[in-house]
Amino acid sequence: MIGSFRNFAKTKLAGLLVFIMIIPFVFWGMGSMFSTGNTNNIVKINDTNISTEDFITYINNSNIPNQTIRENISKNIIEDMLSALVSTTLLDLEIKDFNIMVTENTLLNKIKTNKNFLDENGKFKRIKYEKFLLEKNQSAPVFEAKLKSRELQKNLFDYVGAGTVSPKFLTKKLFEEENKKLEINFFNLKDFYKKKNEISDLEIKDFLNENEEQLKVTYLDFEYAIINPQNLVGVNEFNQLFFDKIDEIEIDISNNKNLKSITKKYNIKPISVKNFRYSENNNEIERKIFELKNIKFDIFENEDDYILYKINNSEDRSPDMNDIELRTEVLELIYQKNKYDYNLELLKKIDAKNFNSKEFSEMGNGKIENLTLSSIKDNKKFEINAVELLYSLPVNSFTLINDEEKNIYIANIKNVINQKLNDLNYKEYENKQNSNNRNSILKSYDLLLNKKYDVVLNNKTIERVKNFFK
Repeated sequence: MIGSFRNFAKTKLAGLLVFIMIIPFVFWGMGSMFSTGNTNNIVKINDTNISTEDFITYINNSNIPNQTIRENISKNIIEDMLSALVSTTLLDLEIKDFNIMVTENTLLNKIKTNKNFLDENGKFKRIKYEKFLLEKNQSAPVFEAKLKSRELQKNLFDYVGAGTVSPKFLTKKLFEEENKKLEINFFNLKDFYKKKNEISDLEIKDFLNENEEQLKVTYLDFEYAIINPQNLVGVNEFNQLFFDKIDEIEIDISNNKNLKSITKKYNIKPISVKNFRYSENNNEIERKIFELKNIKFDIFENEDDYILYKINNSEDRSPDMNDIELRTEVLELIYQKNKYDYNLELLKKIDAKNFNSKEFSEMGNGKIENLTLSSIKDNKKFEINAVELLYSLPVNSFTLINDEEKNIYIANIKNVINQKLNDLNYKEYENKQNSNNRNSILKSYDLLLNKKYDVVLNNKTIERVKNFFK
């Protein structure tokens, strides 16, 4: 993620507005988290500096427990929080640049009309407001500062996205695109793929040679012992003596004593396994040992037992075609490859306009089905992304689509039936189109911010902050 976070620094504000609009305002009211002339800076935005102290304060005010941060260091929580702080700071700079303000009267009105603070008659009750602050463990100044920050950010987006009232024809167009009915003909391509029993030994050999490294199978030789209270201390319950002996075994493992000497010491018979290959048909213990193969010698819990194991040898080999299970897996891979290649060639033919209705009828002779899709959300037959693809194409188009079961079909759009926009749903689609226009404007604004601000990260300081939480 450090690499991708450095890319964020290079591309600066890519996706900033989308991030701010989607993520809840967890960090409201932090104010301008920067200082100038600070030599211990973690980010520089044009002439504005964000210091390490600013960032630590920001983290503390986020109310995320240090333990949670520590446990998620490897999942880039520090980078994500710094990105959020950069976004917040940029909004502060933009608000200042546009001279956007919120008056005390506006804030007072926001509080007095908040439904959480109103009685059954719709009147503001100070006691309800104070109770809310107590429950949230906040003071009135802190809550009002957060409210002001949120209103400033809202006003900024309103300012940038102003004038997004859509003309009627765009609202009508959006409604028709989403609600038109599509009449399609289609058929399943399964009968055009080479069957598994038609795959020759020569094809298998060529496939194995072409994909030798990727297809290698890991075989293990290992020993293991099942340990429980009965065979370790002679009782049927877990007691302190049992766990003391488990501790002794772990010490023996750390001292690199061999498994045979440990099992002999406690009079436990080990199980030896040769040429083990992972399969769902193997027993659970041996599957787990395989999954832990990177740790050669260890002990782990398995239900009511402890399993002591030692991997003696690991070898990668080409798949054995005399192994029925492996042969079945390889045939499935070849089948899927052939299926992919056939679909790809057919798509190329369609894209090149070399596929027509006559060929569609000949291929689908006796198998062609008809269906009318009621809207762009009608996924009763086909996967939703396939439906959206169909709705993006003109009449008489051909394309490949799929269903939830991963069946592949070739489809032909025969007809489009437009629906009339009525007064009942006009407002809904007007708001939706306004939102689309607004998002388009905000994306353009995002690009403008890329040119306006230069964001530079101090990666060494970021690493020091991460080390502080480790």
